[in-house]
Amino acid sequence: MTGTPGFRAWALAGIPEVREGDDIAKLIVAAEPGLVDGDVLLVTSKIVSKAEGRVMLADDREAAIDAETVRVVARRGTLRIVENKLGLVMAAAGVDASNTPAGTVLLLPEDPDASAAAIRDGVRDALGVDVGVVVTDTFGRPWRNGLTDVAIGAAGVRVLDDLRGGTDAYGNPLSATVVATADELAAAGDLVKGKAGGLPVAVVRGLDAAAAEGEQGGSARELVRVARDDMFRLGTSEAVREAVTQRRTVRAFTDEPVDPGAVRRAVASAVTAPAPHHTTPWRFVLLESEESRTRLLDAMRDAWVADLRRDGKSEESIAKRVRRGDVLRNAPYLVVPCLVMDGSHTYGDARRDAAEREMFVVATGAGVQNFLVALAGERLGSAWVSSTMFCRDVVRDVLGLPQAWDPMGAVAVGHAAGAPGVRPERSVSDFVEVR
Repeated sequence: MTGTPGFRAWALAGIPEVREGDDIAKLIVAAEPGLVDGDVLLVTSKIVSKAEGRVMLADDREAAIDAETVRVVARRGTLRIVENKLGLVMAAAGVDASNTPAGTVLLLPEDPDASAAAIRDGVRDALGVDVGVVVTDTFGRPWRNGLTDVAIGAAGVRVLDDLRGGTDAYGNPLSATVVATADELAAAGDLVKGKAGGLPVAVVRGLDAAAAEGEQGGSARELVRVARDDMFRLGTSEAVREAVTQRRTVRAFTDEPVDPGAVRRAVASAVTAPAPHHTTPWRFVLLESEESRTRLLDAMRDAWVADLRRDGKSEESIAKRVRRGDVLRNAPYLVVPCLVMDGSHTYGDARRDAAEREMFVVATGAGVQNFLVALAGERLGSAWVSSTMFCRDVVRDVLGLPQAWDPMGAVAVGHAAGAPGVRPERSVSDFVEVR
């Protein structure tokens, strides 16, 4: 007969003040915890950081935050929500001034999973019991008030419990349910440890579902959602900055199809660009079928080859130049931005008429840039290629465009086949003159 499900959680008394070089496992064993196989230890990251010497002078706090930060997600005043080196998105990169002597701050452990594994091994060596270990830290959460503890390191526990493929009590299929077991354990431990009680370790007993199937169990890194799956990766004002700075020219794409809706949303962003005389000088031709893309690119290639032959280029040189256009041919989706001069003014003066066109060209460029940035925000790669500007009549003829539409290059769109390259550092001062 199966009893009512339940578990017990309690804080472990007797853990002294931890100092650099201390062995956390030995401190736990010395507290005579009465552990049995299957128990889970919830260990506050602060004592792990202290034992591992992750303490810095408080004067260096901002520098420490900078050093631990991979990217800023959101900023409000002096508060920064950042992604740190562990992939965790949290306030101040986890650099903490609480529960540490005045004048110092704590950094998170360098490898919390390894720290958890070391504690687990130490307890097993000393007591002969197999326990799980979760290293915990306190997080705030988007859209929710209050703080809770989560797992940042784990060993010997089932970090995620994947229920997909099963059914609920009514027989309905579970298609998206993956339980963050390690986080739930961390929160349970926090209820008995408290934030100010000086009790950095808790024990949970009776949760067989938390037992690891392997020798070391899962890794807390499994809890960190990878960038490509993170719908909320960008912060507030940083969202625009991130999309702009992370946009790259992508020259290799996967076969994954492009969502036409995402491209249309990017066009909606494009047409918010500034333009002269309250005009709308942008048009975007979307080549969604392979037939339309092939027909256009073949015609452009033929026109380009004819031009190069007229210029006296060798066949080898022509073939090499044509291959440069493969970025368009290999993309699963093409967009041809066009300039229209509707609403422009005619002055009858060559200098002023030329300046009028330049205004419209600049406005079209602003629209194209909006488009590229919006595609990046949709997690789509892109490459703007100027080739259609050299054979506008061919493009207009193949695509059946009005004579007044001027193709302004082409944009290859798709899912990047690999990670973007590192952009060389550019100093703002190299591009700025102050008067």
